[in-house]
Amino acid sequence: MEQTRRKYLRDVSDAEWEFLTPYLTLMRADAPQPAYTLRELLDGLRYVVKAGCQWRMAPHDFPPWAAVYQPARRWAAAGVFEQVAHDLRTILRLVAERGPRPSAAI
Repeated sequence: MEQTRRKYLRDVSDAEWEFLTPYLTLMRADAPQPAYTLRELLDGLRYVVKAGCQWRMAPHDFPPWAAVYQPARRWAAAGVFEQVAHDLRTILRLVAERGPRPSAAI
């Protein structure tokens, strides 16, 4: 049910989407598919987080707030955001030719 809508500043880029997709896919392939794509739901979540607005105040061209809120809760409960941050930090450290884990703390 993906609709054409204007792009928002915080919409997921193609590169971000390629990285994030495996983390966000929590349902089995044979589970009933939601009415909205995961990308639409993530875009809605990112808008709410960036704008700092209430769920119900998200623009109407995103999926309904409840459709965005439910997977956001599942992702948070599954530790998805923590795992993404951990993996990104590890990748960036390896690209910088450093060890995958910090050796000192401040």
